[in-house]
Amino acid sequence: MPFAKTARLLLIAAPLALAVAACGKKDEGTAPATSAEPIAKIAAPAGKSWSETVTVTPEGGYLLGNPDAPVKLLEFGALSCSHCAEFSEKSFASLRDNYVASGRVSYELRFFMLNALDVPSVLLATCGTPEATIPLSEQFWAFQRTMFENLQKAGDQQFQAVSTLPPVQRFAAIAKLGGMDQFFAQRGIAADQAASCLADTAKAERLVKQTEEATKQYDVTGTPTFLLNGKKVDGNTWEVVETALQNAGAR
Repeated sequence: MPFAKTARLLLIAAPLALAVAACGKKDEGTAPATSAEPIAKIAAPAGKSWSETVTVTPEGGYLLGNPDAPVKLLEFGALSCSHCAEFSEKSFASLRDNYVASGRVSYELRFFMLNALDVPSVLLATCGTPEATIPLSEQFWAFQRTMFENLQKAGDQQFQAVSTLPPVQRFAAIAKLGGMDQFFAQRGIAADQAASCLADTAKAERLVKQTEEATKQYDVTGTPTFLLNGKKVDGNTWEVVETALQNAGAR
């Protein structure tokens, strides 16, 4: 499908029922048997911590940890995805403190646009510094249920009404309906800064293009999807992913 047509489809507002449910199924999966030798911890440069080191990757992802870590975990995640929120709740503290902080594992988040809710939420999550993007995303996943409640209170009719607005206005309107604007304002994204980010339609199109490329290159059809050292993980629960990390030597 041509990119322009894909962009139009993804940048319009989906019905609320779809927006709430649009997420890859929870996949228990299995992890391969232990094969790699244990990897020693890798110290961060003096005065630095791997759990606070963030790099923006050429593909538009946000990498937390040692950029040269021998074990590289990549997540394609959607801020509107309930399974991504569940994974975040169960995994992030352990992933950051037990794996990324060791220098053996890096964690990269690449945003995936499942529906119209993902565009404004990602525009806001990436509105501040790169170092703030992953923490804001993790906090937003915890807020996600409240966002859905706000949207359901507003109703499908109001949600569809804002979908007819031009994109430069539409993203801000969706953000307001879902309470995203207040959520990010409480975390340091000022109103004028947020308005500028939400009006950035060129960035919105880049996000959609990145989603299309992920679909083509890695066969990402739902979220969360994980790659470990370039290979897709068979499953998307923390139990499966943590076992895969350990099997790769992060133990």
